[in-house]
Amino acid sequence: MSSLLCFGLGYSAQFLVRRLQRRGMRIVGTTRPQTYQTLVLKKNVALLLPFDRHHPLDPALFTGVSHVLVSIPPDAIGDPVADVHGTDLIKAAPIWIGYLSSTGVYGDTGGAWVDEKAPLRPRISRSIVRAAAERTWLALWTEYRLPVHLFRLAGIYGRGRSAVDALRSGRAHRVMKPGHVSSRIHVEDLATILEVSMTRPNPGSIYNVCDNEPAPPQDVITYAAALLGMPAPLTMSWEDAQHVLSSLALTFYADTRRVRNDRIKCEFGLTLRYPTYREGLTQCL
Repeated sequence: MSSLLCFGLGYSAQFLVRRLQRRGMRIVGTTRPQTYQTLVLKKNVALLLPFDRHHPLDPALFTGVSHVLVSIPPDAIGDPVADVHGTDLIKAAPIWIGYLSSTGVYGDTGGAWVDEKAPLRPRISRSIVRAAAERTWLALWTEYRLPVHLFRLAGIYGRGRSAVDALRSGRAHRVMKPGHVSSRIHVEDLATILEVSMTRPNPGSIYNVCDNEPAPPQDVITYAAALLGMPAPLTMSWEDAQHVLSSLALTFYADTRRVRNDRIKCEFGLTLRYPTYREGLTQCL
C-alpha cells in the first residue's frame, strides 16, 4: 500500500489528504508540538505526530513511505525537514516529494509576468528564507536523486479562508495601492495539482500554482461583497493603510507581479475548476 508522510497537516494539506484517504492511501501527518494535544483528536488521519526541529520523528516511520509532502515553512536556520530528516528521506527513497514554496521568491516585478524560469529576487524576509529552502531541496535532487518537486504557491483561499469569510467577520479591507495586483489559487485546485503530480512524478520540476487572473485585492473584496449582498468596505489609501494594517498584512502589498500557470495546465493537462476568483468565491459562498 502506498503511503504519504505529510509534514505540516494544515489547511491546504488536509484537502489533499482527504482525497488520498478515499483512495486507500495510508497517511502519517505532523503538527507543531505546541498544538499537538488540541489537534490530535480532530484530524482524521491514520497517525498524527508532533514535529519541529527540536522534536524529530522516529526514523523507523520513514520505512515504506512512498510519497512525502512538505508544507512546513522554513525557520531562521533553514528548512527543518531537510535539515533533520534529509538522511532518512534518502534512505527511504520515496517516489515523490512535494515541497510547497511561494511565488514570493520572485520578488517584485512591478506587475510584469513571471514563469518558472524567471530569476529569484526575493525582498521580504519570509521570501528570502523560502528561496534558500528551495535551494536546499533542489540540492537533494541533484546530489542524491531525491525526487523533489517544487510548487510555488500564490495566495491560497477556499471555504473558511476567503474574502467572503473576511467580510463576514469584519476583517476585510480595500486598500488602494496603485498598480498592485496579486495571484491566488483555490485550495481545491491546489489539491488537484498535487494529486496529479503524485501520479506523474517529474523530479526536479518547478511549478507555479495560481489561477488564470492576477487581480487587485480590492477587486476581490468588492466582488465578494456583491455576492453577499452587503456594502463593500470603504476604500483605504496606501498611505493610511500603513498606519492601520499589521506589519505582516503590509508585507502582502510589498511586491506586485503577475504569475503564469501555463506549465501546470500543459504538463498535467489540467483545466482549473476555479480559473478566477469569481468562480472560487462563488464556491466559498
